[in-house]
Amino acid sequence: MKSPRHIHRHLTRIIAMLAALPTIFAVTACGSTSSANGGDDGLTKVTFMLSWAPDTNHIGVYVAKNKGYYRQAGLDVNIVAVAQSGAEQAVNNGVADFALSNLTNVSTYSTKGTELRQVMQIQQKTSAIWCALASNASITRPRDLDGKTFATFGSSESDAVVRRMIQHDGGKGNFDKVTVGTSTFQTLESGRADFGGFYSTWEGVQAKLNGPKLNCFTEPEYGVPGNADSIGIITSDRLIAQNPDLVKRFVQATQRGYEYAYDHGDEAADILVKEAPEANLDPEFVRESMKTIIDGQYWGDREQIISGKQTFGLADYQGTQAYFDFLAQSDAYTDADGRVVHAAPQSKDLATDEFLKQAN
Repeated sequence: MKSPRHIHRHLTRIIAMLAALPTIFAVTACGSTSSANGGDDGLTKVTFMLSWAPDTNHIGVYVAKNKGYYRQAGLDVNIVAVAQSGAEQAVNNGVADFALSNLTNVSTYSTKGTELRQVMQIQQKTSAIWCALASNASITRPRDLDGKTFATFGSSESDAVVRRMIQHDGGKGNFDKVTVGTSTFQTLESGRADFGGFYSTWEGVQAKLNGPKLNCFTEPEYGVPGNADSIGIITSDRLIAQNPDLVKRFVQATQRGYEYAYDHGDEAADILVKEAPEANLDPEFVRESMKTIIDGQYWGDREQIISGKQTFGLADYQGTQAYFDFLAQSDAYTDADGRVVHAAPQSKDLATDEFLKQAN
């Protein structure tokens, strides 16, 4: 099961992932993590799994590898494409040691019995945007989405968010849905749907540079509480118990990579393009994505982080819990048998800051 908030991606990124299918099958076939094995050079082998195709959410991992931060920490990190079952299941099953995900995904999987934990929260505020084509004059605000068609990947979470935004703006919260098979952009342009979900730091940048022009609404402005996009690094409770030193070394080297990217956006963008050739990323687009992240302070107070006064990667327990409570009230959580779970997962039980290098 892939996270619906992480598969709102353009068709070119799907093609990039398909190009990496041999890697996917090689990883899933191994069936176990390699973290306990040392290489000939004495480095501990670690597997990190992407959440989707390479993008700026993953950039700190690529920077840490390119800059030698992992080797300095005694680690040989292999970055692999996402498994068909999803990065969360791969980590839970021991196929990967670490992965990019978000705390909302961890909470969703926790109701189904997985034992995952977020060990670094990269993104500190919501980047989700809900958009119609600017050429669609019938949609100028969320309540105009009433009775329209939503291009969706079938997520009850997304349904709850859209319904809340419409109702907060004075609408009823009723809408039709069509399942997206390739690109949300293409679905809107074809007329099969009227609106869909994107991310301001990726698809929003794409629309700005290459079109189509969009008319977008953000969740915090229309009644959705908390932080829905708590993107970060996850691992398993099992690995934490078995090898906490490895977790600490990986987390702190990765933390360095993201901090460097936050301070050197253009260079980090070029590193991502170079280190992930299979994604065929446009350098200008990636630089603009990093500029959007930096200017929007999506990863936290940049000056405080660079000055060493604020720790990069701390979990936003309050913001994520507010969002989990909203999802529980919206009956968006289910157990492994598909039954609604009414009790909200607790963010304090699903994330930890113990492995981060703390600011002075």
